[in-house]
Amino acid sequence: MCIQSLRGKKGARLGDMIIGSVKEAQPRGKVKKEDVVYGVVVRAAMKKGRSDGSEVQFDDNEVVLVNKKGELIGTRVFGPVPHELRKKKHLKILALAEHIV
Repeated sequence: MCIQSLRGKKGARLGDMIIGSVKEAQPRGKVKKEDVVYGVVVRAAMKKGRSDGSEVQFDDNEVVLVNKKGELIGTRVFGPVPHELRKKKHLKILALAEHIV
């Protein structure tokens, strides 16, 4: 659950850093349920228009957990991620992603 967006405005968009709490966690994982963590938004349910006229939209909102410096906590990224993350300098997320749309 999002607690605060770090972009300085209300709400968060693709590639923005947020502060949130963990809703689900794996047993014996690095983070526990209800921990307060930093994250980068990699999928958003709101439509995002592209310069070529197409639109990208996902079924739900998802983030990848990072530390305060922006370095990834996890070692894998499941599911597709948009190529707009390249503009926001999240190249490590793109390298670990299964699919780039």
